[in-house]
Amino acid sequence: MQPDHFNIRHLAATAAVVEHGSVSLAARAVNLTQPAVTQGIARLEVQLGLLLFERRPAGMVPTEAALRLTPRVEAALRLIGSSRVTATQIRAFVALARCGSYAAAAAQTGVSEPSLHRAVGDLGLALGYRLVDRRGRSLTLTRQGALLARRLRLALAELRAGLDDIADLQGRDGGRIVVGAMPLSRARLLPQAITAFRAMHPNIDIAIHEGSHVELVGPLRDGEIDMMVGALRDPLLGPDLRQISLFEDSPTIIARAGHPLASGWRGDDLRRFGWIVPPEETPLRQLWRQMFDAVGGPLPPVPIECGSVLTIRELLLRDNFLTLLSVEQLSVELETGLLVDIGPAPGRISRTIGLTTRADWRPTRLQQAFIQAVEAFGVSQNS
Repeated sequence: MQPDHFNIRHLAATAAVVEHGSVSLAARAVNLTQPAVTQGIARLEVQLGLLLFERRPAGMVPTEAALRLTPRVEAALRLIGSSRVTATQIRAFVALARCGSYAAAAAQTGVSEPSLHRAVGDLGLALGYRLVDRRGRSLTLTRQGALLARRLRLALAELRAGLDDIADLQGRDGGRIVVGAMPLSRARLLPQAITAFRAMHPNIDIAIHEGSHVELVGPLRDGEIDMMVGALRDPLLGPDLRQISLFEDSPTIIARAGHPLASGWRGDDLRRFGWIVPPEETPLRQLWRQMFDAVGGPLPPVPIECGSVLTIRELLLRDNFLTLLSVEQLSVELETGLLVDIGPAPGRISRTIGLTTRADWRPTRLQQAFIQAVEAFGVSQNS
């Protein structure tokens, strides 16, 4: 079952019965009739394939499945903001926000454009504000629409986690973990952690989204990825994020084999050659500046800004450029002698590598197990 196929009123009714302990009190809380609450819970149980309540003369007693699902449902309902919103409207608006046009959203979802228009319009009426502005042939989300799109994506992430919690309760080792991988983590840390985790949980799918911190932090905040692994930011970019330190990485100066500085450098040698470094505002670029602060004098030229290790490697092999990277990121090329480490970098140059999650994120048991696998190999980097 997909999280965007839940009936929102059925979810609200279930959470209300767990809270109040009776159908009559729950019906008043969610503004439904008692038969509607009873029927909604029964339909939800059929969808999930398990009982959420034990029916007793004294009332409805929630099962362990209901107790696990309810906190996720309550969080999702708070994010959705209204029990009058339907799953159809959520699917339509999330697809529109992701694709940027009704035509593209229709192609992605298989739903006709008129149906999408109607669902998004009804969603705006239910919430009482405009979601989309038209500008000629293009459209943009209003400020409230953009905020709603983020909340709905987070709500779907909560419901997805609720389904995983129930699968775990049933002994079904399944689900999906989505990881945002920044450059350093892709070399050894994540492959090692994923291999160890999959050995214990072979039925869990792992999706890796590669990118920079700037490219990944939005999807993290939206609930489209579960965590980011890579260089941490100081200061932390907002109270909605949480960082977990794993290890300290000390980048070094790397060049091609046969480079004029391959046997070492001194004095102003590091300024004689062009550098390949990532863009401004990245931790590694800041470390590069700190390195030359320690050396003293002006900064050398940076003819190429690049954060792709693959591209940097190819450029190093073809010219006398220098770069500042972790040996982990180019371990194969260093071991085979294609590239050489002419460091260490002068000064106290290091960056903290770790995990970044949403501050209010509550990982499932298997997501927590994956974090522990990443932490275990992160600790080994310091030993």
